[in-house]
Amino acid sequence: MNPILQAARRSRVIDLALFGLIVVALLVVVAILPEPVATTLEGRARPIDGDSLVLEGSELRLQGIDAPEARQSCTRNGAAWSCGREAARYLARLMRGSSVRCDAYDKDQHSRWLATCWVGDVEINRRLVEQGWAVSFGRYHAAERDAQKARRGLWAGEFDRPSDWRAEHMRN
Repeated sequence: MNPILQAARRSRVIDLALFGLIVVALLVVVAILPEPVATTLEGRARPIDGDSLVLEGSELRLQGIDAPEARQSCTRNGAAWSCGREAARYLARLMRGSSVRCDAYDKDQHSRWLATCWVGDVEINRRLVEQGWAVSFGRYHAAERDAQKARRGLWAGEFDRPSDWRAEHMRN
């Protein structure tokens, strides 16, 4: 066999072996890394808007959902209504008189905790989407489809998705 071809074949084998070793090493590193530790907050909470709240002095953003902004209005039966304020009122009713527990793993660009929260065994994030007061933002797609199909909350009329409304109305 041609010595140049033999050298190229050996080089390819060595490259594949090195690649395999790197992949195995990365898998080992990922396997031994600890799971992210949640920061758990519990107590009485107050809503800021339809997808954020204050709990134990910390501002939290409900992860995986997007609710209308407080100033956002929507249309239902041909009339404008304050869907942003109504979403916040729904969140307030959901939490009223109950202890709220939130697990937070990370912070957003505004230094708010990104959290999943519960009142008892009811997951607040999911409930807001199920009842149509928030849209899915990376999670809860099936719950959003169900709310839309049943015309609950925002889906009872017409609205701009909150991210679209912010892009149009909250420019710097």
